[in-house]
Amino acid sequence: MRLLARAHQMPVRLAVGAFVLNSGLSKLQGLDEAADQTHGTAKAAYPFLEAQDPREFTRTLARAEIALGTVLVVPLVPSLVAGAALTAFSAGLTGLYLRLPGVRQEGGLRPTPQGIPLAKDTWLVGIGVSLILEELARARAERRGRA
Repeated sequence: MRLLARAHQMPVRLAVGAFVLNSGLSKLQGLDEAADQTHGTAKAAYPFLEAQDPREFTRTLARAEIALGTVLVVPLVPSLVAGAALTAFSAGLTGLYLRLPGVRQEGGLRPTPQGIPLAKDTWLVGIGVSLILEELARARAERRGRA
């Protein structure tokens, strides 16, 4: 596994990382105001979160976003690792989009106006998977070149 991110991967990693990092920092700054709404949205999609305290849930989510944003912006973190972390996190966010009522048009995947902010998380899944696939393809090509 390559230890440094490739230069051409850094623009997308920086853009996504800054966005995710800002989201986490904003949640921590507005913890009291955001906790009930953030937790309410999450538990509507994932009922097992009902038992969690809204403030603790939002604090944990914010810390996860800060960690993920940091992983993406630091070029010392391999893109395979950064891509896997982004894919896992954004898959959970995409689950919100797929599970919440009223965010998709009837009978399809197209977002309603209320769903557009959640639909963007599908792009994050695509970015994460692209980072993973590129690193796996390069590793495979390197193995074939040595054989």
